Amino acid sequence: MAVIPPKSPSTSESSASASAKSGADASCGADASSGAESVSARRSLVIRRISWVVGGMLALAVAVLLSLAVGARPIAPSVVFDAVLHGGTSDDAAVVRELRVPRTLIGLMVGVALALTGTVLQGITRNPIADPGILGISQGASVAVVLAMAFTGITALAGYVWFAFAGAAIASVAVYAIASRGRGGATPVKLALAGAAINALLLSVIMAVLTTRAAALEEFRFWQVGSLAGRELEMFYELSPFLILGMTLVASVARGLDALALGEDMAKGLGQNVARVRIVGGLGATVLTGTAVAAAGPVAFIGLAVPHIARAMVGSAHRWVLPMAALLGPVMLLVSDVIGRVLLPPGEIPAGVMTALIGVPFLVALVRRKAVPA
Repeated sequence: MAVIPPKSPSTSESSASASAKSGADASCGADASSGAESVSARRSLVIRRISWVVGGMLALAVAVLLSLAVGARPIAPSVVFDAVLHGGTSDDAAVVRELRVPRTLIGLMVGVALALTGTVLQGITRNPIADPGILGISQGASVAVVLAMAFTGITALAGYVWFAFAGAAIASVAVYAIASRGRGGATPVKLALAGAAINALLLSVIMAVLTTRAAALEEFRFWQVGSLAGRELEMFYELSPFLILGMTLVASVARGLDALALGEDMAKGLGQNVARVRIVGGLGATVLTGTAVAAAGPVAFIGLAVPHIARAMVGSAHRWVLPMAALLGPVMLLVSDVIGRVLLPPGEIPAGVMTALIGVPFLVALVRRKAVPA
């Protein structure tokens, strides 16, 4: 009877060691493959984001050129460049410098301000339909300007810009204070309802003032719809410091907005001061709203639509969403303004009306997609 000798310990240990090494090699290979895929995905995302930002810059350049060249009096691009770069002396060049350059610069300012305001408000309230119009902030600025026109006789920008800031601040505080009462705090639905209530109240105040102060009605009638027409270059220079201040405040809370999107508890766990993010972001939104309303009146829907378009392009990280929104806001406003100039010649449809015509279908689509929280 043959006896099978047992395997030597050294042979068994050698086999186990080889098996373990093979498993370790396979695990290392999987980790390396996964790491390479992750790096490749991140690189692809960065390239896509940069591509969209470059595309937004090109779109903004085209929108600026259209704003300078297209209108009741079409002007060739060569004349536009001659007027802007070399100070051309022709009649068309004078139209570009004196009328269309101020109008375009104000459009750039208002578009940036409203787009950033909508982005930060949607971030700090976690409400996809938040914008300065829906939350009543624009209407608060409008009420303050109406009161200034009716009871102080102020008609110049230097006079009523401070009223616009004050009205926007009071309205934003009122909306948040109302929404914060009760169980659950300032939820997205409660903020939207509080904004609707404040909007209705402030609109009633405006109508009451205008029906008793006919002198202010004519001036307010054109300002209320939101328009870039008739603006002067001095207005751009006077409001630029406020635009820069608001942009700085909003940019400083970009990381906080990313954390807040994960939930308030998660944001606190990540070391974010949620109260600070909301206060600084809200202050920035108030300054930007006051700037936009003082310059062009309460232009609607830029703040609602643009942040969603920006997120669809570059993702949800606010360090990318904010710059992308700052590019797309002026594009939307300037293109709307150009369409309004040529749609019903020789008349002109105000830019605020055109942005509403574009924004209402967008809001309907947003609701149909059930993006609005229940």
